[in-house]
Amino acid sequence: MTVALMWEARAVDGRGEELLAWARAQELEPPPLRRETFRAPQDRVLVITWWDAEFDAVLPELPEPDGELVSRAVHRWRFETVG
Repeated sequence: MTVALMWEARAVDGRGEELLAWARAQELEPPPLRRETFRAPQDRVLVITWWDAEFDAVLPELPEPDGELVSRAVHRWRFETVG
């Protein structure tokens, strides 16, 4: 089964590039099968990682950034591949 973990954060105004650099520098051990990083308006950063694991498996996730870098708590979702 393939599980995708989504991590999304919104930077404090004007710090989107710093949040993007921070997210890209975070290493996961073991590494995922695939990892993609996106940015969006309002200084938002999204990271999606794909894993060969069961839906409820314990997997490494990106941590919460420093509270002075983000404007709210990180949003996290977990999805599984369908047919």
